[in-house]
Amino acid sequence: MKLSPSAIETFLFRGRDFYVKRDDTIDPLLSGNKYRKLYTLLQTAPQDYTKILSYGGIQSNAMLSIAALCHQKGWEFHYTAKTIPSSVKRDVTGNLKMAMELGMKLHEVSPADYDAEIALLRSKESESTTLLVSQGGADPLAQQGVEVLADEIRAWKKENRHTSLTIVTPSGTGTTAYYLAQALPEHTIVTTPVIGDSAYLLTQLARLGSHPENLQLLQSEKKYHFGKPYAEFLKLYRELKQSGLEFDLLYGTKMWLVLLENMESLEGDILYVHSGGIIGNETMLERYVYKGMS
Repeated sequence: MKLSPSAIETFLFRGRDFYVKRDDTIDPLLSGNKYRKLYTLLQTAPQDYTKILSYGGIQSNAMLSIAALCHQKGWEFHYTAKTIPSSVKRDVTGNLKMAMELGMKLHEVSPADYDAEIALLRSKESESTTLLVSQGGADPLAQQGVEVLADEIRAWKKENRHTSLTIVTPSGTGTTAYYLAQALPEHTIVTTPVIGDSAYLLTQLARLGSHPENLQLLQSEKKYHFGKPYAEFLKLYRELKQSGLEFDLLYGTKMWLVLLENMESLEGDILYVHSGGIIGNETMLERYVYKGMS
């Protein structure tokens, strides 16, 4: 499954032109950085594996993308998550609902036993037809797909004769930003930690290798907790959408907020790599309603 390069569009926002790499349009369930991270598996023959294992949050975009991939390939998909609240079980929605409809087998463990269960999953990977995909797709398998993304950006830059380009993408584990910086050493790659702070992100990056010199981490002026609704996120999400593009509420709005706070320090044209994930906005918007912030 190899698709044509995603388009790069001009996006006028707050009186300035940005360029946006529309990876969100690649596929409804395999979009954005998840498509890039799973690219190698998409090229893999169905007979090479029988079972894929992974773990993480119950509304994870990566979880849904892996479920869609396994559905296409005819592979079993087993996903481990911490104990799910009874209220969620009564009304399963969003990514979890779609992943289970695609055949995902969900395994719940208590928070106290979670780390031990993940270690057990790693031991099962020794089976020749079983593969463990780390949480969020943070895996060396992601490198090939991100290198394809880098080639697309380089070709676009050459065709359009851009002399200076700063590339922006948000980070959970930092996998996309890391491999993009490796593949495009001639450009500055800017990212921001979304799941934790810079120290957490640097720890995740260190697991992939030495820190690329052209990878710049920017922090927001205010500290934000991952997954928690914030009025400024919702306001910015709506402003971006009204300007013509929808971004995800978990990663995209935080990245745009930090980008706008640091515009004066960035050089050249700005290329934002859309990481997809907008399918997860359904459940996030429900949380905003529940919190009375709609």
